Amino acid sequence: MNDIQKEIVEAGLPEHIAIIMDGNGRWAQERGLDRVYGHKAGVDAVKRVVEAAGEIGLKYLTLYTFSIENWNRPKVEIDALMGLMVDAIIRETPDLMKQNVRIQVIGHTNDLPEEVWRKMEGLIRQTSENTGVTLILALSYGARWEILEAVKKIAQDYKDGKITDLKEIGDGCFANYLTTAGIPDPDLLVRTSGECRLSNFLLWQCAYTEFYFLAKFWPDFEKDDLYLAIRNFQKRERRFGMTGEQVSKK
Repeated sequence: MNDIQKEIVEAGLPEHIAIIMDGNGRWAQERGLDRVYGHKAGVDAVKRVVEAAGEIGLKYLTLYTFSIENWNRPKVEIDALMGLMVDAIIRETPDLMKQNVRIQVIGHTNDLPEEVWRKMEGLIRQTSENTGVTLILALSYGARWEILEAVKKIAQDYKDGKITDLKEIGDGCFANYLTTAGIPDPDLLVRTSGECRLSNFLLWQCAYTEFYFLAKFWPDFEKDDLYLAIRNFQKRERRFGMTGEQVSKK
């Protein structure tokens, strides 16, 4: 345990951290490499962060792995990404089992290539009984798509008589129609590469999430970067619409 990790207060550990893993392509281009090499290096950063999450006892870690908008990228890059994903699933399964990691997936998974989803389903089943950190992969995910799908499901349930009074539809009810149903909202969202936007990621869930942006590209993200983000989070006062005085009295 290094000095930064020692400064983290266990009682104030966020329950759920979400990460927008940005900058793989630019990391590669700065080195005169094809963008695919950046994605390969990004897989190593994922391994480091998952390991760090397990070491500090984090309960939930969500990684923005592939957005719905990413399907608009060049086909050669998409194909390479999907191939990397399959290879990573096969290669990393033993370590995920050793680390007691449980895998979940959110997103429009029907868009994924059959081989990718078949391997992913196998990984989900294989890790389903694990009790360590829950690693949630956002694949073919978009928050606007997710919210629209939730609205359609609520409308259908109302039409079918499963919802009889519109007053039943509150925050909790709506959240149960999202892909993250049963998962607590992120306490902290981290984004790499210097960009300061959500990029259609967990728009509903991040209503009161604390944001942490850093300039380095995702392949350069180290365990200490996660620890520093958590330490920064623990110095903040989360008021949820209340005054500081009200929070201090709770």
